[in-house]
Amino acid sequence: METVKRRKRKAFVDGSLCVACGCCVKVCPVSAIAVWKGIAAKVDMAKCVGCGKCAKECPASVIAVQEVGS
Repeated sequence: METVKRRKRKAFVDGSLCVACGCCVKVCPVSAIAVWKGIAAKVDMAKCVGCGKCAKECPASVIAVQEVGS
C-alpha cells in the first residue's frame, strides 16, 4: 500500500492590509493567530495547521492559506 504524502499548508496574513479586527483569532482551533500590538494579525507558524478557517472568516480577505515546503 502506498503512503500518500500530505501537503503542508500554512496561513499567511498581509499585515499591510489587516484591520486587526480579531475575527481570525476567534475561529482558529489551535490558537495560532494573535493580533499584534493592535495593528495586525500574526500567525505562529509552529502552531498553524493550515485548516483555512481564518481565511474564510476574514472580512478584509487578507489571509491566504498556501502550501509550504515539500
